[in-house]
Amino acid sequence: MKLPDLSDLAVADTLLQLRVTPKAARNSVTRDGAQLRAYVTAVPENGKANAAVIKLLSKALGIPKSRLQLVRGDTSRDKQFRILP
Repeated sequence: MKLPDLSDLAVADTLLQLRVTPKAARNSVTRDGAQLRAYVTAVPENGKANAAVIKLLSKALGIPKSRLQLVRGDTSRDKQFRILP
C-alpha cells in the first residue's frame, strides 16, 4: 500500500496529533484534513505498536525515525509526536 505524502508536515518542532488503531488488518496512515490516523498490525504490548507507528510515520513524512519523539500518549490511542530538528 502506498503511504500518503506527509512531507509538508515534516517541519522541526511541529507537534503531530494522531489516533492509532493497533491490531489492524494492514499498516497505513490516513489524513482527513488536519486529523491523522495510523493503523498498525502490531499488538499494543511492550511498545510494539508505538515502534510500528514511529516507523510508519517516518516513512510517510520522509524523515528518519530518530527525528520523531513521542511526547504524549505512550499507552493511549491518542498520541502526540514532536518532529525534532
